[in-house]
Amino acid sequence: MPPARRLLLATNNPGKVREFRRLLEGSGFEVVTPGEAGIALDVEETGKSYAENASLKARAFAEAGGCLALADDSGIEVDALGGGPGMYSARYGGPGLDDAGRTARLLEELRGVPAEKRTARYRAVVALAWPGAEETPLFEGVQEGSIAFAPRGERGFGYDPVFLTNGDGGRVQAELPDEEKDAISHRGQAVRAAAAWLREHCR
Repeated sequence: MPPARRLLLATNNPGKVREFRRLLEGSGFEVVTPGEAGIALDVEETGKSYAENASLKARAFAEAGGCLALADDSGIEVDALGGGPGMYSARYGGPGLDDAGRTARLLEELRGVPAEKRTARYRAVVALAWPGAEETPLFEGVQEGSIAFAPRGERGFGYDPVFLTNGDGGRVQAELPDEEKDAISHRGQAVRAAAAWLREHCR
């Protein structure tokens, strides 16, 4: 059996690392984190779109690791906030906030907004990059839902405790078992598409 090819995860976010590992299991690639590869890299997200930021990160990590890299850029888009915080979801409210703080800030911004106007979606764009290659194949996933009035659940990360999943009996993302979340999530959709592309083009 040939040795597994290396795929470097272009993220330092432990929540994303856990999801990527689950989603890429059985892909035929040896999935490694920057820490496991001895890489200390923090790429400034200066792009004007999810796709640009994902590509920036994927190319930078591919060069640093000398191998295929996979990056994503993602965010939550709340219709009552004009699609915000969107690309700035991870920086929402300023650098001093953690996930819980950003979630609290979001709920405060939506204070008084009724349930029917709290529609939202998670969006993710995944990019693949090889050292020296300019082209970065891109894959997008979108998950529709809405924003709850208070956080619930112990799973997931980011805004999962307040993201109500459509058609799921009123559960928030943070209440879903991993396999259920992966089956419907924005990142799950995008990573599965990327893995399918790799199976077709990297035999």
